[in-house]
Amino acid sequence: MRASFLGCPVDLLTMAETVELARNAMRTRRRLQHVALNVAKFINMRSDPMLAADVANSDVVSIDGMGILWGARALGLPATSRVTGVDLLIELLAVCAQNGFKPYFLGATPDVLRQAMEHACERHPSLVFAGLHDGYFKRDQETEVVRDIQSSGADCLFIGMPTPRKERFLAAHRDDLGVPFIMGVGGGFDILAGAVQRAPIKIQKLGLEWLYRIYQEPGRMWWRYARTNTLFAGILAPAVMRQALRRSLGALGTVPSGTSRIGG
Repeated sequence: MRASFLGCPVDLLTMAETVELARNAMRTRRRLQHVALNVAKFINMRSDPMLAADVANSDVVSIDGMGILWGARALGLPATSRVTGVDLLIELLAVCAQNGFKPYFLGATPDVLRQAMEHACERHPSLVFAGLHDGYFKRDQETEVVRDIQSSGADCLFIGMPTPRKERFLAAHRDDLGVPFIMGVGGGFDILAGAVQRAPIKIQKLGLEWLYRIYQEPGRMWWRYARTNTLFAGILAPAVMRQALRRSLGALGTVPSGTSRIGG
């Protein structure tokens, strides 16, 4: 079910539903592009029309961030759960191993990428990779990277490059890659490789993963989260207030035709 969250499209799907869509795309080889929406991406979309268009043109836009989930619920959307990029990555690697699908990893540093692949293969010994390429290629090397993906026979492409670089890469090449399922994984390769520790489950459920990331990487993360969370609160709060006002007015009943509420 696709809905609109403060002008941004979101698909209200469970993890199981999203995994099944991806599995069907790989089985039928019909392209499906997935985007995971968190608060940072939502805020960046407000000032980057190209990024906003890239997200809107994706086939599935999942709720990744807890802030988006809470905000959607506050505005009355029937959002039941998150579909985080890293969890979807882990689920789909299992699907690949079970069904003989071959993933391609694009992004991160060569060392992180190699470790991520090794850890995935340790978890799933039957997993066969179509290919790997780090994310530190120059613009004039982009055609070579696209060719490598095209010739790999990959069934799914996981991209661990920053926003909006990965969105721009996909907007330019997604129709030429020949890969059925495509998704960005953010820092998923770092987590898969063990280079970054994910927040404990209790902290995830409290919606405080961002605070755990600041604890791990204070120099890089504190300003990002302080800025985006503050801006998000400033956008969401008035929308929630307007929603509450509309509900209150609706509860008063419909005003008869020709009658004014003021002095009527």
